[in-house]
Amino acid sequence: MKKLILIFCSVLLLTLQSCGIYSFTGADTGNAETFQVNFFQNNADLVEPGIDRAFTISLQDLIQNQTSLSLVNNNGDLIFEGEIVEYYISPMSATAQNTAAQNRLTISVNVRYYNTLEPEKDFENRFSFFYDYPAQTQLVGAALETALDEIYTRLTQDIFNAALTDW
Repeated sequence: MKKLILIFCSVLLLTLQSCGIYSFTGADTGNAETFQVNFFQNNADLVEPGIDRAFTISLQDLIQNQTSLSLVNNNGDLIFEGEIVEYYISPMSATAQNTAAQNRLTISVNVRYYNTLEPEKDFENRFSFFYDYPAQTQLVGAALETALDEIYTRLTQDIFNAALTDW
């Protein structure tokens, strides 16, 4: 009976020990303990009020939810900054009457990422994503919120993957 308990405890100890280095998100933060996300200014030609603040908060929330890093206002180990460079709506398909049947909202963000602990991981990239919707739909209110949520989800995940994973 003592041998059985010893074997069970050993297996349990090894199982718990191995879980400490695995991350379900695949994030590799190295020795970083903090991160900062500077305000993403909206420099797009077409300005939608509030998207700069909402995008900045979305990126902060994603990193906080998928890592154990602490958000700081300055001197972060990992720094994300940049600007929204495109916000535009374009027709995607036409009807027989030569009118748009579907439109596409596209948002592009230029991101600069600095890893103060491992500068070789620094980068500057442009990330872009879109949302298609019927042309007869006005992109206001709940429809706009849905579009922005979907775009922010994809953009922030792409930025996270580029900075903190090897995908």
